[in-house]
Amino acid sequence: MLPSLIDQAERLVELGLVEATGALSADDLLGAAERLGTSAGAGALLVVADGVLPPSALVPRLRRSVGGRDPGDKRGFVVTDMSDIDDFAPTPTTVVPDALVYAVADPDRGDAMRDWSGAEAEAAILERGRTPFTIAEGVHWALQAPEVLARNACYMMIGSRLPKAKGFDSRTPALWISNGTGWDGRERRGAPKAGWCWWNNRHTWLGFASGVERVA
Repeated sequence: MLPSLIDQAERLVELGLVEATGALSADDLLGAAERLGTSAGAGALLVVADGVLPPSALVPRLRRSVGGRDPGDKRGFVVTDMSDIDDFAPTPTTVVPDALVYAVADPDRGDAMRDWSGAEAEAAILERGRTPFTIAEGVHWALQAPEVLARNACYMMIGSRLPKAKGFDSRTPALWISNGTGWDGRERRGAPKAGWCWWNNRHTWLGFASGVERVA
C-alpha cells in the first residue's frame, strides 16, 4: 500500500511540510529516504520525527474523498478534547531512534486485534517481536496511504501515551473516520479523525498499528 521511500519524501515536500519545519531541508529528507531505502526494505514507512513534525501539524494535512450525503474532500482534524496531542510521548517499550528521519518496516493495521483492549494488544504485539506505532507514525501512514483508513477498519497508536505522575493518562490515541456527530460537526462526516479511546475499552472498528522495527 505504500510507495517507495523516495516517493514518500517527495510527497512531504510537495505538501510544504518539510519547508515549514525549519529544521529539515528537502535535500536532507530526500537524502535520508534514499539511504533508508537500502536498509528498511520494500513497503516501509518514512517518518519525520515528531519533534520536527508534531502530530498537530500533520493531522490537518490528512485528506479523504467521500461521496454520498456529504460529498467532498474531507480534511483531517484533532478532536477538541485532545488539544494536548503533541504532549503524548513514546512509551518505555517503544524505542524511537534519535534521528530526524527514520523508517518503520512492515506496517500492519492490526485488524486481527479489533475488539481487543490496549493492554491485550500491547502484550501480543511485543510477544510477536513487533513494536506499536506512535501517533506520528500512524498519521504519516494515513498521509501516504489514505486508503489505510476504512470504515470499520482503522487503528489505535498505543506506542504513544501521555505520562502522568504515576503511569499514563487513560486516553489512548487512535485514528479513525468521523461520523460527523457531536462536537465533530456534520461537515466533518467522513473525515480522518485523530482522537482517543480509553485504554481498557474495546472497539470493533479499531485494530492496533505496529511495525517490525524502526530503521535510522
